[in-house]
Amino acid sequence: MGEEYYLELTENPVQFENASSVNNVFFDEANKQVFAVRSGGATGVVVKGPDDKSSVAFRMEDKGEVKCIKFSLGNKILAVQRNLKSVVLHDKRTLKMLKSQSINVNWYIYCPEPAVLLLSTTVQGNVLQPFAFKNGTMSKMPKFEIELPMVPKPAKLNLSERDIAVATIYGQLYVVYLKHHSRTTNSSGAEVVLYHLPREGSCKKTHVLKLNTTGKFALNVVDNLVVVHHQSSQTSIIFDIKLKEPDCAVNVHQPVLPARSIHPYKIPLTGFPALLWCFSLNTHLDSSTWSVFQPDIIISASEGYLWYLQVKLQPTVNLLQDKGKLMEFLLRRRDCKMVILSVCSQMLVGGDDKGNLPVVATVFDKLNRVYKEYLEAEQAYSVAMESGSSRFSNSYKRPIRTQAVIDQSDMYTHVLSEFTEKKDVSHKFIIAVLMEYIRSLNQFQITVQHYLYELVIKTLVQHNLFYMLHQFLQYHVLSDSKPLACLLLSLESTYPPAHQLSLDMLKRLSTANDEIVEVLLSKQQVLGALRFVRSVGGHDNVSARKFLDAARQTNDAMLFYTIFRFFEQRNLRLRANPAFNPGEHCEEHVAYFKEVFGEQSLMKPATI
Repeated sequence: MGEEYYLELTENPVQFENASSVNNVFFDEANKQVFAVRSGGATGVVVKGPDDKSSVAFRMEDKGEVKCIKFSLGNKILAVQRNLKSVVLHDKRTLKMLKSQSINVNWYIYCPEPAVLLLSTTVQGNVLQPFAFKNGTMSKMPKFEIELPMVPKPAKLNLSERDIAVATIYGQLYVVYLKHHSRTTNSSGAEVVLYHLPREGSCKKTHVLKLNTTGKFALNVVDNLVVVHHQSSQTSIIFDIKLKEPDCAVNVHQPVLPARSIHPYKIPLTGFPALLWCFSLNTHLDSSTWSVFQPDIIISASEGYLWYLQVKLQPTVNLLQDKGKLMEFLLRRRDCKMVILSVCSQMLVGGDDKGNLPVVATVFDKLNRVYKEYLEAEQAYSVAMESGSSRFSNSYKRPIRTQAVIDQSDMYTHVLSEFTEKKDVSHKFIIAVLMEYIRSLNQFQITVQHYLYELVIKTLVQHNLFYMLHQFLQYHVLSDSKPLACLLLSLESTYPPAHQLSLDMLKRLSTANDEIVEVLLSKQQVLGALRFVRSVGGHDNVSARKFLDAARQTNDAMLFYTIFRFFEQRNLRLRANPAFNPGEHCEEHVAYFKEVFGEQSLMKPATI
C-alpha cells in the first residue's frame, strides 16, 4: 500500500513543545519560525526554525496573554502583541514610518516570498487591494474583485481570509480562492480559482481547479503543484496548471491523479519508545491545533511538530496511465531524473505487443524538447561570454541544468544499453526503438553521439542483419564519424564489405586522410595507400619510412622495389637528388635495397 501514497511528510520535522493550557504556539510565516510561549513568556520562549541556527530561547515579563509574537527578518527586533490595539517592539532601535495608506480593511494576508500584502475591502470582502514591497518601498497595485458563488436570496456570502491564499506557482504569483458552492445550486462541487497577480497590470482569473465534491478543504503548494486536502474523505488531490489543452484565457483542470491520503506519519509515544502512533493528516483537518501554511508547511500544535509536505514521484507512474501526460508531469518536478528513466525502461518491457512505438516516440520527443532548450540556453550563454560585452554578460545567466534534462548519455547508460541485451524482446522492436530515439534527436537538431550509432551497429551485427546495416550506411541514416569507421573496420572478419564501407566513410569525412592511410597500410595495401595519398595531393609530404616499413612487411620484393623507386623519384623531383635525407631515417631500407637489387640499381643525382 505504501506505493499508493504520492504525498508524504518530511522524515525530520521541526519539533517544539506542544500546545497546552500553559503553553501557546505561534507561527511566523516570514521566518518560518515556531514560537512556544510558556506562561505568557515568564517561564520561557523557545523559537524553532528550519535549521538549528535559527533556534532561540529567552524570557519575557508576564504582562498578559500573548496574541501574536514574531521576529523581524534576521531576528533583530521582537514584536509582541498582547491586545488588539498595541504591539510592543523589544529593541533599542527606533522605527521610522516611511509611507502610510488610509483604507478600510476587513482582513489581510501577507505573502513573505514575493513581499505582497493583500487587503480585503468593501462589505462583502471580495474586493482585494494588493500592495507590493521592494527595497524598502511600498507600491499600490490595481485592485480586483473575486467572483463570489451565486446563493439564493436573501442570503449573502462574504469572502473570508480562510478561503484565500497567495502562492507562487511556476514563478508566477497567484491569488488562490477556495470557492464553495451552495448545496441548493446545481454545481458539481467546490472549486479552487487562481487569479494571476502580475507586478504590473490587473489581476485576472486564469485557472479553475475542479474539486468535484463539497466540504472542508485546506491548500498547499508543493513543487509547483496545488495540493487540496479534503477533510471528510481524508484524502488529498493534486493539480498541475501546466497540464492544459488547449490553452485558454481561463483553463479548467481536473485532478492529475486519483485522490489519496497522505502517507501516515509515525510518532514515538512519550515514555514508550517501542510504540508508534500512526495517523493521517486529513483526519485532523477540523482540529484547531492543525494548521496549513503556504507553500508547503503543515503544523500540529497539539503534537509539537512542523513538517514540510512533499510529493513522491514513483507512485505516480502507475497512477497516471497516459505516458505523454505522465512525462509532462514528471519533467516539471524537482527530483525527476531517475523516475523518468525508469518510466522509459518500463515502457519498453514487452516489446511492441501493445503498439508501444508511437508512445515511445512521443516520450522521446518530450524529453528531447527539454534537452534542446537547455543546449540552446547553454550556447546562448557561451556566445554572450565570448563576446566579452558587459551588456550581454549582465543579461545572460548560466542556465541551470535541472534533473529534467535527460541527455544521450543518460538514455544510453540507464535505458538503451540494457534494453538491447533483453532476450524476450524482438530484435525488430529493439532496432526500431534505437532508430526512433535517433530520429527524435535529429528532429530537434541535436548532434547524435557516436556511441548510439555503435549500439545500433552492434545490435544489427548481433542479429546478422547486415543488409539493413548496409542500407543504413548507404542512405546515411547513421552519420559518418571516425569512431564509426573504426568500428566497421573491426567487423571485416564477420562482414567483409565492412572494410570498403569504412574506407568510403573516411573519404566522405575528408578530415580522416591519415586514418585511411593507416587502415590501408595495416591491411598491407601499400600501393592502394600510395594511390590514395596521391589522389588527395599529399604525396610530397608523406613519410617515406612508413611506406617502406609496410612494404618490407609484405615480403614482396617487387612491391618494395616499386615503393622505393617512387620515393627516389620524389626526392629527385623535389631536391634534384634521389638520396634520402638523414632525417627520414631510411638507412636500413637503403641497405636492404642494395642487398637485394645491387647498388647499381640506385638512382643517380640529376646532372646539370
